[in-house]
Amino acid sequence: MITTGGWQGGAVGRADLYISADVEADGPIPGLYSMSSLGLVVAARYDGSVLERPRDPGTFYRELKPVSDRFDPAAAAVSGLDREAQRRDGAEPARAMAELAGWVEDLARRHEARPVFAAYPASFDWMFVYHYLIAYHGSSPFGFSGVLDMKSLYAARSGAVFGAATKRSMPRHLLSSRPHTHHALDDAREQADLLVNLLTYRPGLPPLPVREL
Repeated sequence: MITTGGWQGGAVGRADLYISADVEADGPIPGLYSMSSLGLVVAARYDGSVLERPRDPGTFYRELKPVSDRFDPAAAAVSGLDREAQRRDGAEPARAMAELAGWVEDLARRHEARPVFAAYPASFDWMFVYHYLIAYHGSSPFGFSGVLDMKSLYAARSGAVFGAATKRSMPRHLLSSRPHTHHALDDAREQADLLVNLLTYRPGLPPLPVREL
């Protein structure tokens, strides 16, 4: 069941608050390279029986100062952000991570739920966000494992092998109608739609045969 008219009560125990996230970066790993921008959108709250979507989802977006002179020009070009403008006007990582942590913690309190970081694929986005939270803030409001990977979720729900768990191979009704623009907040919104669709995707698959190797 999905409700769309605001948040409902009735959670048993601590519910999950899914927050869709997207990162743009100027290289493949944090530390050596920099997170260019970060966008997060509240996707849904799930109490074990009801999935709820907020009418007006909260959002968080920051463009950050580079933390290294090292960058991959091809990776940096994906977001379309001006690196020199970010050096001048971007948020200091420590301040941005403190603001992010405060935003997530406030949401968790208000909705009496555990925040869950969700991304597609989470391996890249979480690597940067967790590194920045620990390196520049000292703690993570998601803990170290409050992460959901949409790619893995689709593979498990569909029965597809992991390599085939791509957006290109998904049924169209699972995909968002929003474009993927490589603007972190736009893409977090797009993937929030995908996440809700995946969470409600329960195809009638036969039991999977299992045998010992």
